[in-house]
Amino acid sequence: MSPGSREKKIRLGFLVWRTRHVKERQFIMVLSVLVGMVTGLTAVLLKNMVHYTHRFFTEQLQVDSGNLLFFVYPLIGILLTWLFVRYFVKEDISHGVTKVLFAISRQGSMIRSHNNYSSMVASTLTIGFGGSVGTEATIVLTGASIGSNLARFFRMNYKVMTLMIGCGAAGAISGIFKAPIAGIMFTLEVLLLDLTMASLVPLMLTAITSYVIAFFFMGDAFLFSDQIITRFDMGNFPWYVLLGLFTGLLSVYFTRVNLHVEKFLKGFKHPLKRVALGGTLLGLLIFLFPPFYGEGYASLNALMDGDTARLLSNTYVFDYREHAWVVILYVVALVLVKVIATALTNGSGGVGGVFAPSLFTGGVAGYLLYLLLGRAGVEVPESHFVLAGMAGVMAGVMNAPLTAMFLIAEVSGGYSLLLPLMLTSVTSHLTSQGMEPYSIYARRLALRGDLLTHNKDKAVLTLMKLNKVVETDFRVIDADNTLGDLVKVVARSSRNLFPVLDKEQHLLGVVLLDDIRKIMFNQEMYATTYVRDFMTIPDTVIDINDSMEKVMKKFEESGAWNLPVLQDHAYVGFVSKAKIFNTYRRVLIHFSDDE
Repeated sequence: MSPGSREKKIRLGFLVWRTRHVKERQFIMVLSVLVGMVTGLTAVLLKNMVHYTHRFFTEQLQVDSGNLLFFVYPLIGILLTWLFVRYFVKEDISHGVTKVLFAISRQGSMIRSHNNYSSMVASTLTIGFGGSVGTEATIVLTGASIGSNLARFFRMNYKVMTLMIGCGAAGAISGIFKAPIAGIMFTLEVLLLDLTMASLVPLMLTAITSYVIAFFFMGDAFLFSDQIITRFDMGNFPWYVLLGLFTGLLSVYFTRVNLHVEKFLKGFKHPLKRVALGGTLLGLLIFLFPPFYGEGYASLNALMDGDTARLLSNTYVFDYREHAWVVILYVVALVLVKVIATALTNGSGGVGGVFAPSLFTGGVAGYLLYLLLGRAGVEVPESHFVLAGMAGVMAGVMNAPLTAMFLIAEVSGGYSLLLPLMLTSVTSHLTSQGMEPYSIYARRLALRGDLLTHNKDKAVLTLMKLNKVVETDFRVIDADNTLGDLVKVVARSSRNLFPVLDKEQHLLGVVLLDDIRKIMFNQEMYATTYVRDFMTIPDTVIDINDSMEKVMKKFEESGAWNLPVLQDHAYVGFVSKAKIFNTYRRVLIHFSDDE
């Protein structure tokens, strides 16, 4: 017996034993702990890979002037990443969170197994060489892939696979940040997983397990070293609301500029041109603004400490670090240009996410408002404003105020700042949502109708496939056929609707049985009356690529019970309301069943 056959036999035996002796709910709990262990180890591995690669290239650099290596490193990293993805992975692995959302909505929650490691390698090459993105989208895709593939290995159904994707994402965020509550909130807000006890308990088990693994290997140090000791002053309430308004507007700017820059780079069809142009522009920006190198967390720690000298290290304005307006203008440039550096990294072939860039932009924005208020004679704590600014931009960009609030509290030890974090996050969320209703991750999918949401009706429609409800058993006729020909077709048909096609199979119109009922037995008209004389042209047609939400909207606007479906203008079949409702009920039962 070959090793492969022996492995399959052992797995089949285990699955049979598990089915007989372990209830599915209990096995889900075991599986969620297993996912937590693996994602915790993965998060630790990725964090160290990026850290030591970054450290290897930067620890010997001088701090009192610019350095051309900041121009060269990012281009090398993006080129290496592109080569790895093109010739080894052979599949686009950028925009990890968006890919997870798409897998849940359109791929039956199945994620290809290479995502267990490929994104980690690509992200290490991108960020370790200076790409201005974060590791979080990478680890979320990796964690989701681990959850999906473990569930598939144990032959679990779509619901459990989706839950394990959520567990993998929660474990990934919990491990990479040592922030279990934020991991759970991220899964519920960004991945849009249903909040039920059946899903919440496994998410908690995974997040806690991953946190314990990360704690064991990396200790209890906070990501932002300045632990918050001073309490929130209620007198600063208005300034946190102002910060929320500012970061909300900045979130819209961040989202739109990011998408526009990436769209611009996609206009270059040859990938090497994108790598060369994007990498060169990115290198130029990092040369001018070294804080853009990598994730940028060191710069945020510097801001919390009020250490502008560290912020201006490796720049040609280092000697002007004591000039207030030079610092302010430099900080303004950091706020506005960071998103361009991020978009250039991803758009030119790098692999990373906008999680860390949104934190960087928000933290610097908070520091900028602190500086401006200080010039106006208003004293506010700089570390508080840096942290609240991070929460504000993250809440707006990701459409996730709870994730932002709890993440910043957990990574800084600033639980006493929950109130100002809440103020800034909610204000930013409300400000940005009026202009950008979807998160940066979900925007592309939402425009295509591919986004699963907490709205159960829309979620069920997203899960339904149009090609599964198209009916093709209609008898077709030619426009030049006579009434006599049509009567013969009617006699052989079980339907009361007849599509009229030309020789190229294009739909010319339809004939309803009611339209000919009064004349169909008048044999004198059989040879003198033609189909074209009483066919009607449908006002509304459906394209085979339309989303189910769009299909239902067309039914509502037209008032019809049957609509023709076309593909490249050729007739495919008809969709009926009755068939859609029957399919909807079956999917809803499966989608809502809470075992």
